[in-house]
Amino acid sequence: MQGFMKKTKKKQASASLYVSPAQLSLDCFKTPFEQHLNLKNRWVVLANLVPWDEVCNLYLKHVGISDTGRPPLNPRLVLGSLIIKHLCNLDDRETVDQISENIYMQYFLGYPSFTSVAPFDASLFVEFRKRLGMDALNAINERIALLKTHLETKENETTTTTDMKPFSGQGDNIAGPVMEPQQ
Repeated sequence: MQGFMKKTKKKQASASLYVSPAQLSLDCFKTPFEQHLNLKNRWVVLANLVPWDEVCNLYLKHVGISDTGRPPLNPRLVLGSLIIKHLCNLDDRETVDQISENIYMQYFLGYPSFTSVAPFDASLFVEFRKRLGMDALNAINERIALLKTHLETKENETTTTTDMKPFSGQGDNIAGPVMEPQQ
């Protein structure tokens, strides 16, 4: 009977330490991961907009850090996953699947390079919500809603200014037409 109910060990991405985005870095030492990303991608833009230090400190205040047991998950990974889950309106399992498949989401979460390994088991979302409590979750949700509104407003302003820009005929369309008209 001993081996009847064997527990399967799930492979998870390694728990990295939190590194503040405010930490100085040299542009010439960017990883290939950072060098080849589209800087206009919504996850890259959002990664630069989120006040990670503030949000991670809020998380650590509510959760705390234990000296015993398994090292805690990176707070940016936890909070970023919650942000992805809510912005994309995904369930717990789909969020983990999307993260393990999307290089931009992994960049948003602070990964140093792409990996196809799931960051954690989807069941941990229940633990995140339980540990954070309703007040902290509501504060984070409000922050996410403000960021989303800010991004949508910025997107609309960019679209409006691009649409209203007059065409002078002199170098406005540097890249040429997107699609040749069919004859």
